[in-house]
Amino acid sequence: MTYKAPLKDMLFDIRHLAGIDEIAKIPGFEEAGFDTAQAVLEECAKFNEGVVAPLNVDGDRNPSSWKAGVVTTTPGFKEAFKQYAEGGWQGLQHPTDFGGQGLPKTIGAACGEILNSANLSFALCPLLTDGAIEALLTAGSDDLKATYLENLVSGKWTGTMNLTEPQAGSDLAMVRTRAEPQPDGTYKIFGTKIFITYGEHDMAENIVHLVLARVVGAPEGVKGISLFVVPKFMVNGDGSLGARNDVHCVSIEHKLGIKASPTAVLQFGDHGGGVGYLVGQENRGLEYMFIMMNAARFAVGVQGIAVAERAYQKAVGYAKDRVQSRPVDGSISASAPIIHHPDVKRMLMTMRAYTEGCRAMATVAASAYDAAHHHPDADVRKQNQSFYEFMVPLVKGYSTEMSLEVTSLGVQVHGGMGFIEETGAAQHYRDAKILTIYEGTTAIQANDLVGRKTARDGGQVAKAIAAQIEKTEGELSKRDSAAAKAVAKKLTAARQAFLDVVDFIAGNSKTSPNAAFAGSVPYLMLAGNVVAGWQLARSLMAAEDLAASGEDKAFMEAKVATARFYAEHILAKAPGTRDAIVDGAGSVTALAIEAF
Repeated sequence: MTYKAPLKDMLFDIRHLAGIDEIAKIPGFEEAGFDTAQAVLEECAKFNEGVVAPLNVDGDRNPSSWKAGVVTTTPGFKEAFKQYAEGGWQGLQHPTDFGGQGLPKTIGAACGEILNSANLSFALCPLLTDGAIEALLTAGSDDLKATYLENLVSGKWTGTMNLTEPQAGSDLAMVRTRAEPQPDGTYKIFGTKIFITYGEHDMAENIVHLVLARVVGAPEGVKGISLFVVPKFMVNGDGSLGARNDVHCVSIEHKLGIKASPTAVLQFGDHGGGVGYLVGQENRGLEYMFIMMNAARFAVGVQGIAVAERAYQKAVGYAKDRVQSRPVDGSISASAPIIHHPDVKRMLMTMRAYTEGCRAMATVAASAYDAAHHHPDADVRKQNQSFYEFMVPLVKGYSTEMSLEVTSLGVQVHGGMGFIEETGAAQHYRDAKILTIYEGTTAIQANDLVGRKTARDGGQVAKAIAAQIEKTEGELSKRDSAAAKAVAKKLTAARQAFLDVVDFIAGNSKTSPNAAFAGSVPYLMLAGNVVAGWQLARSLMAAEDLAASGEDKAFMEAKVATARFYAEHILAKAPGTRDAIVDGAGSVTALAIEAF
């Protein structure tokens, strides 16, 4: 079955939850209202359904290969990437000053989902380039911007981020790559970087590596890390490409999933030193890299939603075709398609509800980003910034963890056929696993949520979000429908569970850090669950009103049914998660290390 972009659902979220027409009132976004969103998403769907999605299975079966330092991507990838760049897709949400289209993230995130659903391995190349563009826009000198941005924004060149080293995974204090200052203001870079996505490939003329390294004599730990641009090919004064720089791909990894995406080991400085250009100031590299990291973390959350959507579509297609057994209610007297069986419906509804809930959460987060960066009112910017920052670990952590559950259910719906590679259900499951790991594991997202986002302000932002949720509960309670009342009841219980945990985390983070951090991932999952459930509650109200006015009744009724299912089957887990965090912290660390 081929992929079909869920445009109706995306456009519903963009219009009724993210308020695209409000975003279009922000200076610079006047042309980016609903009509633009619809036109862009339709074009994006057409391109990805026709060009990128058909390469997904090929990429899994015929992955990128390495030979003598040269990486060759899956047949068809190079041509598809050329079309992607020529279509202007890389520059969609980047500034017009550098050849981008300057569209809001609210539209860009939806296009990102479509691209990732079509082909997760392919989409990783533009994802990393986006991060490199963000970092240069924020911290690059005018000279660096002039040299690199236009070609990155156009997709003519691609970007990477180089953090990880064999001895320094998440602990960047241990970075050993060194940078030696040169008389001409450049630096010589020496070291090894691992797990570099699209660190070498044949799809673009040049690759712009953003590399964390330690300037000789810099302070120890994270305080002594700087960020450098190290291009694969040197760039001449007139913008043409010059000599090959001293950065070489010595191997690529053999992976569980995302096999078409080359994950490179890069060696800098084996032939005298790679030429690097300092980004911003020395010893502020981590701060700049976090700009890339936060852009990438949100994008990886969107990848989770994307692969979940693809797995859901595949499972529905199979469940409608596969004939097995008579329905238990006797409604059909012969063997029927398995979609008639209650447990298959439960699995499909779980997949659907998770995917729609996380899509709604990510869309609303993207609109907060747009307001935080572009709104003329400083207070509005500040409020949206704190909301968006709280959302990033939820979008990344919750959406990727849910993608594992959804893609696993996708295999389960297929039964034994799902375990066979030929059906393609297994690829989504394998591809999804990396999403909970790269750009910071779920535990790292949870540490961020506990430390920076909850404990630091005593839970103020978390409680402000809970107050908004309470308002939604009040609006639901005033409605006559059974669905609205059922959702209100579960949302109230979930919000109260969330508030209990916020108090517990904020109260224990300094006095009993082990207790607070023992529940950090469950807290992230609880917070993600509550926010996604809240957004589906908002979607239920919008859908009921639109159905009453006669707009696309079948679609709106499905939105209401999905929101209710989420509340009764997924949001309902919140109080139990609260008990595990608040009452169960001691048992996490009770067992002596020798007893393991």
